[in-house]
Amino acid sequence: MFSHLIAPATAAPDADDAVARFLHSLRSVLAGRQGFRLSLARPEGGEPDLERLMVREIELRGERALSFLWRYKTRDITKNHGLEAGLDELAGLLGHPFQNAHLLTDSRELQLAYSRKGRPTLRVGKLKPSAAVDESSVEAASHDRSKQRHLAMERPVWRDLGLTHEGRQGLELVPAMSRKWKQINKFIEIFGKALSQSALASSPDVHVADFGSGKGYLTFAMHDYLRELGKATHVLGVELREDMVRLCNEVATRNACEGLRFDQGDVREYRPERLDVMIALHACDIATDFAIHLGLRAKAQIIMCSPCCHKQLRPQMQSPSLLKPLLQHGIHLGQEAEMITDGLRALLLESEGYDTQVFEFISLEHTSKNKMILAVRRPQGISAERRAQLLAQIEDIKRFYGIREQALQDLLAA
Repeated sequence: MFSHLIAPATAAPDADDAVARFLHSLRSVLAGRQGFRLSLARPEGGEPDLERLMVREIELRGERALSFLWRYKTRDITKNHGLEAGLDELAGLLGHPFQNAHLLTDSRELQLAYSRKGRPTLRVGKLKPSAAVDESSVEAASHDRSKQRHLAMERPVWRDLGLTHEGRQGLELVPAMSRKWKQINKFIEIFGKALSQSALASSPDVHVADFGSGKGYLTFAMHDYLRELGKATHVLGVELREDMVRLCNEVATRNACEGLRFDQGDVREYRPERLDVMIALHACDIATDFAIHLGLRAKAQIIMCSPCCHKQLRPQMQSPSLLKPLLQHGIHLGQEAEMITDGLRALLLESEGYDTQVFEFISLEHTSKNKMILAVRRPQGISAERRAQLLAQIEDIKRFYGIREQALQDLLAA
Protein backbone atom coordinates (compact mmCIF):
# COMPACT_ATOMS: atom_id res chain seq x y z
CA MET A 1 0.00 0.00 0.00
CA PHE A 2 2.80 2.43 0.85
CA SER A 3 4.33 4.07 -2.21
CA HIS A 4 7.52 5.26 -0.55
CA LEU A 5 9.32 5.22 2.78
CA ILE A 6 10.92 8.20 4.47
CA ALA A 7 13.38 6.74 6.95
CA PRO A 8 15.81 8.72 9.10
CA ALA A 9 19.52 8.32 8.41
CA THR A 10 20.56 10.49 11.33
CA ALA A 11 18.37 11.24 14.29
CA ALA A 12 18.04 15.01 14.48
CA PRO A 13 17.46 16.39 10.94
CA ASP A 14 15.43 13.43 9.68
CA ALA A 15 13.34 13.39 12.80
CA ASP A 16 12.41 17.00 12.20
CA ASP A 17 11.80 16.23 8.52
CA ALA A 18 9.42 13.32 9.20
CA VAL A 19 7.37 15.24 11.74
CA ALA A 20 7.38 18.38 9.60
CA ARG A 21 6.14 16.43 6.57
CA PHE A 22 3.36 14.86 8.61
CA LEU A 23 2.19 18.21 10.01
CA HIS A 24 2.52 19.86 6.59
CA SER A 25 0.27 17.17 5.10
CA LEU A 26 -2.33 17.77 7.79
CA ARG A 27 -2.20 21.53 7.15
CA SER A 28 -2.71 20.89 3.42
CA VAL A 29 -5.74 18.70 4.14
CA LEU A 30 -7.25 21.42 6.32
CA ALA A 31 -6.50 24.12 3.76
CA GLY A 32 -8.20 22.07 1.06
CA ARG A 33 -11.14 21.28 3.35
CA GLN A 34 -10.72 17.57 2.65
CA GLY A 35 -12.21 14.78 4.69
CA PHE A 36 -9.73 13.17 7.08
CA ARG A 37 -9.37 10.95 10.11
CA LEU A 38 -6.51 11.44 12.54
CA SER A 39 -5.67 9.25 15.50
CA LEU A 40 -2.70 9.21 17.87
CA ALA A 41 -1.92 5.96 19.66
CA ARG A 42 0.68 4.07 21.74
CA PRO A 43 0.99 6.62 24.55
CA GLU A 44 4.13 6.15 26.62
CA GLY A 45 5.13 7.99 29.76
CA GLY A 46 1.81 9.81 30.01
CA GLU A 47 -1.33 9.13 32.00
CA PRO A 48 -1.65 5.39 32.76
CA ASP A 49 -5.31 5.04 31.63
CA LEU A 50 -4.89 6.98 28.39
CA GLU A 51 -5.48 4.83 25.30
CA ARG A 52 -5.59 7.13 22.27
CA LEU A 53 -6.49 10.55 20.92
CA MET A 54 -8.84 11.11 17.98
CA VAL A 55 -9.00 14.43 16.18
CA ARG A 56 -11.64 15.78 13.82
CA GLU A 57 -12.65 19.14 12.41
CA ILE A 58 -15.80 20.82 13.69
CA GLU A 59 -17.44 24.24 13.46
CA LEU A 60 -17.95 26.27 16.65
CA ARG A 61 -19.85 29.53 16.54
CA GLY A 62 -19.18 29.85 12.83
CA GLU A 63 -15.43 29.21 13.16
CA ARG A 64 -13.44 26.15 12.13
CA ALA A 65 -11.91 24.22 15.01
CA LEU A 66 -10.30 20.91 15.92
CA SER A 67 -12.04 18.65 18.41
CA PHE A 68 -9.78 16.38 20.48
CA LEU A 69 -11.40 13.25 21.87
CA TRP A 70 -9.14 11.85 24.59
CA ARG A 71 -10.05 8.21 25.10
CA TYR A 72 -9.29 6.63 28.47
CA LYS A 73 -10.13 3.13 29.69
CA THR A 74 -13.19 4.28 31.64
CA ARG A 75 -14.05 7.70 30.22
CA ASP A 76 -13.82 10.02 27.23
CA ILE A 77 -12.89 13.69 27.40
CA THR A 78 -13.51 16.19 24.60
CA LYS A 79 -11.59 19.46 24.27
CA ASN A 80 -11.82 21.89 21.37
CA HIS A 81 -9.14 24.19 19.94
CA GLY A 82 -8.91 26.72 17.15
CA LEU A 83 -7.12 25.41 14.06
CA GLU A 84 -3.72 26.96 14.80
CA ALA A 85 -3.87 26.23 18.51
CA GLY A 86 -4.93 22.67 17.72
CA LEU A 87 -2.04 22.14 15.31
CA ASP A 88 0.40 23.49 17.90
CA GLU A 89 -1.09 21.11 20.48
CA LEU A 90 -0.68 18.17 18.10
CA ALA A 91 2.92 19.04 17.35
CA GLY A 92 3.70 18.87 21.06
CA LEU A 93 2.07 15.45 21.44
CA LEU A 94 3.97 13.66 18.67
CA GLY A 95 6.65 11.50 20.25
CA HIS A 96 5.54 12.34 23.76
CA PRO A 97 3.38 10.74 24.83
CA PHE A 98 2.10 9.31 21.53
CA GLN A 99 4.43 7.00 19.61
CA ASN A 100 2.17 6.58 16.58
CA ALA A 101 0.08 8.95 14.48
CA HIS A 102 -2.18 7.81 11.65
CA LEU A 103 -3.71 10.24 9.14
CA LEU A 104 -6.19 8.97 6.56
CA THR A 105 -7.42 11.33 3.82
CA ASP A 106 -9.46 10.92 0.65
CA SER A 107 -6.44 9.78 -1.31
CA ARG A 108 -3.51 9.12 1.03
CA GLU A 109 -2.55 7.32 4.19
CA LEU A 110 0.26 8.65 6.39
CA GLN A 111 1.69 6.87 9.39
CA LEU A 112 4.24 8.44 11.71
CA ALA A 113 5.84 5.87 14.02
CA TYR A 114 8.56 6.30 16.64
CA SER A 115 11.19 3.64 17.30
CA ARG A 116 12.33 2.62 20.77
CA LYS A 117 15.13 5.16 20.46
CA GLY A 118 12.63 7.90 19.67
CA ARG A 119 13.43 8.16 15.97
CA PRO A 120 10.36 8.76 13.77
CA THR A 121 9.64 7.11 10.44
CA LEU A 122 7.03 8.47 8.07
CA ARG A 123 5.29 6.16 5.63
CA VAL A 124 3.06 7.65 2.96
CA GLY A 125 0.79 5.57 0.75
CA LYS A 126 -1.73 6.29 -1.97
CA LEU A 127 -5.18 4.79 -1.58
CA LYS A 128 -7.12 3.24 -4.40
CA PRO A 129 -10.37 5.10 -5.15
CA SER A 130 -12.41 2.18 -3.81
CA ALA A 131 -10.46 2.19 -0.56
CA ALA A 132 -11.52 5.74 0.16
CA VAL A 133 -15.13 4.67 0.51
CA ASP A 134 -14.54 1.32 2.18
CA GLU A 135 -17.00 0.76 5.04
CA SER A 136 -14.24 0.85 7.62
CA SER A 137 -13.10 4.29 6.51
CA VAL A 138 -16.23 5.81 5.02
CA GLU A 139 -16.40 8.33 7.82
CA ALA A 140 -12.94 9.67 7.06
CA ALA A 141 -12.79 9.39 3.31
CA SER A 142 -16.18 10.59 2.13
CA HIS A 143 -16.12 13.77 0.07
CA ASP A 144 -19.37 14.76 1.74
CA ARG A 145 -17.97 16.07 5.01
CA SER A 146 -21.41 16.21 6.61
CA LYS A 147 -21.61 12.41 6.59
CA GLN A 148 -18.42 12.00 8.56
CA ARG A 149 -19.40 14.05 11.59
CA HIS A 150 -19.71 12.33 14.92
CA LEU A 151 -22.07 13.76 17.49
CA ALA A 152 -20.48 16.70 19.26
CA MET A 153 -20.02 15.82 22.91
CA GLU A 154 -19.67 19.48 23.86
CA ARG A 155 -23.33 20.23 23.11
CA PRO A 156 -25.16 21.32 26.31
CA VAL A 157 -28.07 19.03 25.47
CA TRP A 158 -26.00 15.95 26.37
CA ARG A 159 -25.22 17.41 29.77
CA ASP A 160 -28.91 18.15 30.33
CA LEU A 161 -29.73 14.52 29.49
CA GLY A 162 -27.11 13.20 31.90
CA LEU A 163 -24.66 11.82 29.33
CA THR A 164 -21.88 14.31 30.10
CA HIS A 165 -20.83 16.43 33.05
CA GLU A 166 -18.33 19.15 33.84
CA GLY A 167 -15.00 17.57 34.75
CA ARG A 168 -11.59 18.90 35.63
CA GLN A 169 -10.60 19.05 31.97
CA GLY A 170 -13.85 20.32 30.51
CA LEU A 171 -16.97 18.48 29.43
CA GLU A 172 -16.54 14.74 30.01
CA LEU A 173 -18.60 11.67 29.29
CA VAL A 174 -20.14 10.20 32.43
CA PRO A 175 -18.28 6.86 32.80
CA ALA A 176 -21.48 4.87 33.29
CA MET A 177 -22.85 6.29 30.03
CA SER A 178 -19.91 5.37 27.75
CA ARG A 179 -21.68 2.33 26.31
CA LYS A 180 -24.83 4.34 25.68
CA TRP A 181 -22.77 7.01 23.88
CA LYS A 182 -21.18 4.38 21.62
CA GLN A 183 -24.59 2.90 20.82
CA ILE A 184 -25.97 6.29 19.83
CA ASN A 185 -23.01 7.13 17.61
CA LYS A 186 -23.11 3.70 15.95
CA PHE A 187 -26.80 4.13 15.23
CA ILE A 188 -26.16 7.53 13.65
CA GLU A 189 -23.39 6.03 11.53
CA ILE A 190 -25.79 3.38 10.20
CA PHE A 191 -28.54 5.93 9.65
CA GLY A 192 -26.17 8.24 7.75
CA LYS A 193 -25.28 5.47 5.31
CA ALA A 194 -28.95 4.52 4.83
CA LEU A 195 -29.87 8.17 4.29
CA SER A 196 -27.26 8.53 1.54
CA GLN A 197 -28.74 5.51 -0.26
CA SER A 198 -32.35 6.67 -0.03
CA ALA A 199 -34.49 9.21 -1.84
CA LEU A 200 -34.05 11.46 1.22
CA ALA A 201 -30.41 12.16 0.30
CA SER A 202 -31.50 15.06 -1.92
CA SER A 203 -34.56 16.07 0.12
CA PRO A 204 -34.33 19.52 1.79
CA ASP A 205 -36.37 18.30 4.76
CA VAL A 206 -36.81 15.04 6.66
CA HIS A 207 -39.66 13.91 8.94
CA VAL A 208 -38.63 11.39 11.60
CA ALA A 209 -40.68 9.56 14.23
CA ASP A 210 -38.92 7.68 17.03
CA PHE A 211 -41.36 5.36 18.80
CA GLY A 212 -40.59 4.42 22.37
CA SER A 213 -38.18 7.35 22.58
CA GLY A 214 -37.62 7.01 26.34
CA LYS A 215 -35.25 9.67 27.63
CA GLY A 216 -34.71 10.86 24.07
CA TYR A 217 -30.99 10.16 23.58
CA LEU A 218 -31.48 8.84 20.05
CA THR A 219 -34.19 11.37 19.19
CA PHE A 220 -31.95 14.30 20.10
CA ALA A 221 -29.08 12.64 18.20
CA MET A 222 -31.17 12.31 15.03
CA HIS A 223 -32.20 15.95 15.28
CA ASP A 224 -28.61 17.07 15.82
CA TYR A 225 -27.28 14.98 12.93
CA LEU A 226 -29.90 16.13 10.42
CA ARG A 227 -29.42 19.78 11.39
CA GLU A 228 -25.68 19.37 10.79
CA LEU A 229 -26.54 18.10 7.30
CA GLY A 230 -28.34 21.38 6.66
CA LYS A 231 -31.79 19.78 6.35
CA ALA A 232 -35.02 21.23 7.72
CA THR A 233 -35.82 18.74 10.43
CA HIS A 234 -39.12 17.57 11.88
CA VAL A 235 -38.20 15.01 14.53
CA LEU A 236 -40.84 13.54 16.78
CA GLY A 237 -40.32 11.35 19.83
CA VAL A 238 -43.32 9.26 20.87
CA GLU A 239 -43.32 7.82 24.38
CA LEU A 240 -45.95 6.33 26.70
CA ARG A 241 -44.44 7.69 29.94
CA GLU A 242 -45.63 11.21 30.64
CA ASP A 243 -42.64 12.11 32.83
CA MET A 244 -40.20 11.24 30.04
CA VAL A 245 -42.19 13.30 27.52
CA ARG A 246 -42.18 16.29 29.86
CA LEU A 247 -38.44 15.98 30.59
CA CYS A 248 -37.48 15.75 26.91
CA ASN A 249 -39.65 18.70 25.88
CA GLU A 250 -38.08 20.80 28.65
CA VAL A 251 -34.57 19.91 27.42
CA ALA A 252 -35.56 20.62 23.80
CA THR A 253 -36.98 24.04 24.76
CA ARG A 254 -33.98 24.94 26.93
CA ASN A 255 -31.59 24.15 24.07
CA ALA A 256 -33.70 25.81 21.36
CA CYS A 257 -34.05 22.56 19.38
CA GLU A 258 -36.22 23.87 16.58
CA GLY A 259 -38.16 21.14 14.78
CA LEU A 260 -37.99 18.68 17.68
CA ARG A 261 -40.84 17.70 19.98
CA PHE A 262 -42.04 14.81 22.12
CA ASP A 263 -45.62 13.51 22.35
CA GLN A 264 -47.25 10.98 24.62
CA GLY A 265 -48.65 8.13 22.54
CA ASP A 266 -48.64 4.50 21.46
CA VAL A 267 -47.32 3.18 18.15
CA ARG A 268 -50.55 1.19 17.72
CA GLU A 269 -52.62 4.37 17.62
CA TYR A 270 -50.30 7.21 16.64
CA ARG A 271 -50.61 8.62 13.12
CA PRO A 272 -48.09 11.33 12.16
CA GLU A 273 -49.02 13.59 9.24
CA ARG A 274 -45.85 12.69 7.33
CA LEU A 275 -43.28 10.01 8.01
CA ASP A 276 -39.99 9.68 6.11
CA VAL A 277 -38.00 7.76 8.73
CA MET A 278 -39.61 5.34 11.20
CA ILE A 279 -37.54 4.23 14.20
CA ALA A 280 -38.55 1.76 16.88
CA LEU A 281 -35.85 0.45 19.19
CA HIS A 282 -36.58 -2.33 21.66
CA ALA A 283 -40.34 -2.35 21.02
CA CYS A 284 -41.58 -5.42 22.84
CA ASP A 285 -42.84 -8.41 20.84
CA ILE A 286 -45.52 -7.47 18.28
CA ALA A 287 -45.11 -3.72 19.02
CA THR A 288 -42.24 -4.00 16.51
CA ASP A 289 -44.72 -5.33 13.94
CA PHE A 290 -47.08 -2.42 14.57
CA ALA A 291 -44.18 0.01 14.15
CA ILE A 292 -43.06 -1.58 10.87
CA HIS A 293 -46.65 -1.59 9.64
CA LEU A 294 -46.98 2.12 10.43
CA GLY A 295 -43.81 2.79 8.42
CA LEU A 296 -45.13 0.76 5.50
CA ARG A 297 -48.53 2.48 5.50
CA ALA A 298 -46.81 5.88 5.52
CA LYS A 299 -44.46 4.77 2.72
CA ALA A 300 -41.48 5.74 4.87
CA GLN A 301 -38.19 5.85 2.98
CA ILE A 302 -36.25 4.32 5.89
CA ILE A 303 -37.43 1.88 8.56
CA MET A 304 -35.09 1.03 11.45
CA CYS A 305 -36.04 -1.43 14.19
CA SER A 306 -34.20 -3.18 16.97
CA PRO A 307 -36.62 -5.94 18.02
CA CYS A 308 -37.14 -7.13 21.57
CA CYS A 309 -39.03 -10.06 23.14
CA HIS A 310 -40.04 -12.56 20.46
CA LYS A 311 -43.09 -14.07 22.12
CA GLN A 312 -45.74 -14.47 19.43
CA LEU A 313 -44.32 -17.32 17.36
CA ARG A 314 -42.66 -19.46 20.00
CA PRO A 315 -45.84 -21.10 21.41
CA GLN A 316 -47.11 -21.70 17.86
CA MET A 317 -44.00 -23.43 16.58
CA GLN A 318 -44.16 -27.15 16.00
CA SER A 319 -40.62 -28.43 15.74
CA PRO A 320 -40.12 -30.75 12.74
CA SER A 321 -39.17 -34.23 13.95
CA LEU A 322 -35.64 -33.92 12.58
CA LEU A 323 -35.03 -30.73 14.62
CA LYS A 324 -36.65 -31.83 17.89
CA PRO A 325 -33.38 -33.11 19.43
CA LEU A 326 -31.83 -29.70 18.80
CA LEU A 327 -34.80 -27.61 19.91
CA GLN A 328 -35.56 -29.55 23.09
CA HIS A 329 -33.41 -27.00 24.94
CA GLY A 330 -35.25 -23.81 25.80
CA ILE A 331 -32.41 -21.51 24.78
CA HIS A 332 -32.22 -23.04 21.30
CA LEU A 333 -35.96 -22.86 20.82
CA GLY A 334 -35.90 -19.19 21.83
CA GLN A 335 -33.10 -18.42 19.39
CA GLU A 336 -34.97 -20.29 16.66
CA ALA A 337 -38.16 -18.31 17.36
CA GLU A 338 -36.18 -15.05 17.23
CA MET A 339 -34.56 -15.95 13.92
CA ILE A 340 -37.88 -16.94 12.32
CA THR A 341 -39.71 -13.87 13.64
CA ASP A 342 -37.17 -11.39 12.31
CA GLY A 343 -36.57 -13.40 9.15
CA LEU A 344 -40.27 -13.23 8.30
CA ARG A 345 -40.33 -9.50 9.04
CA ALA A 346 -37.41 -8.97 6.66
CA LEU A 347 -39.11 -11.00 3.90
CA LEU A 348 -42.35 -9.05 4.34
CA LEU A 349 -40.47 -5.75 4.12
CA GLU A 350 -38.77 -6.92 0.95
CA SER A 351 -42.12 -7.95 -0.50
CA GLU A 352 -43.31 -4.37 0.05
CA GLY A 353 -40.46 -2.95 -2.04
CA TYR A 354 -37.67 -2.36 0.47
CA ASP A 355 -33.99 -3.34 0.42
CA THR A 356 -33.73 -5.06 3.80
CA GLN A 357 -30.86 -6.13 6.04
CA VAL A 358 -30.78 -7.87 9.42
CA PHE A 359 -27.49 -7.49 11.27
CA GLU A 360 -25.73 -6.96 14.58
CA PHE A 361 -25.41 -3.19 14.84
CA ILE A 362 -23.28 -3.05 17.96
CA SER A 363 -21.22 -5.53 19.95
CA LEU A 364 -22.83 -7.69 22.65
CA GLU A 365 -20.27 -6.06 24.92
CA HIS A 366 -22.44 -2.92 24.90
CA THR A 367 -25.98 -4.34 24.83
CA SER A 368 -27.71 -7.69 24.47
CA LYS A 369 -30.39 -6.06 22.30
CA ASN A 370 -28.07 -5.66 19.36
CA LYS A 371 -30.02 -6.79 16.31
CA MET A 372 -31.07 -4.25 13.69
CA ILE A 373 -33.66 -4.57 10.93
CA LEU A 374 -32.89 -1.86 8.38
CA ALA A 375 -35.12 -1.28 5.36
CA VAL A 376 -34.62 1.36 2.64
CA ARG A 377 -37.41 1.91 0.14
CA ARG A 378 -36.50 1.08 -3.46
CA PRO A 379 -37.32 3.88 -5.93
CA GLN A 380 -38.32 1.27 -8.53
CA GLY A 381 -40.43 -0.79 -6.12
CA ILE A 382 -40.69 -4.54 -6.66
CA SER A 383 -41.89 -6.65 -9.56
CA ALA A 384 -45.09 -8.69 -9.23
CA GLU A 385 -43.11 -11.85 -9.96
CA ARG A 386 -40.57 -11.22 -7.19
CA ARG A 387 -43.30 -10.29 -4.73
CA ALA A 388 -45.19 -13.51 -5.44
CA GLN A 389 -41.98 -15.49 -4.95
CA LEU A 390 -41.33 -13.88 -1.55
CA LEU A 391 -44.89 -14.43 -0.34
CA ALA A 392 -44.65 -18.07 -1.36
CA GLN A 393 -41.40 -18.42 0.63
CA ILE A 394 -43.12 -16.93 3.68
CA GLU A 395 -45.97 -19.43 3.43
CA ASP A 396 -43.51 -22.31 3.06
CA ILE A 397 -41.68 -21.26 6.23
CA LYS A 398 -44.93 -20.90 8.19
CA ARG A 399 -46.11 -24.29 7.01
CA PHE A 400 -42.80 -25.94 7.93
CA TYR A 401 -43.01 -24.70 11.52
CA GLY A 402 -46.80 -24.86 11.88
CA ILE A 403 -47.11 -21.09 12.32
CA ARG A 404 -50.69 -19.86 12.05
CA GLU A 405 -50.36 -16.13 12.79
CA GLN A 406 -47.68 -13.51 12.32
CA ALA A 407 -48.59 -9.99 13.43
CA LEU A 408 -47.03 -7.97 10.59
CA GLN A 409 -48.48 -10.21 7.90
CA ASP A 410 -51.92 -10.04 9.54
CA LEU A 411 -51.73 -6.24 9.73
CA LEU A 412 -50.78 -6.00 6.06
CA ALA A 413 -53.62 -8.35 5.08
CA ALA A 414 -56.12 -6.28 7.07
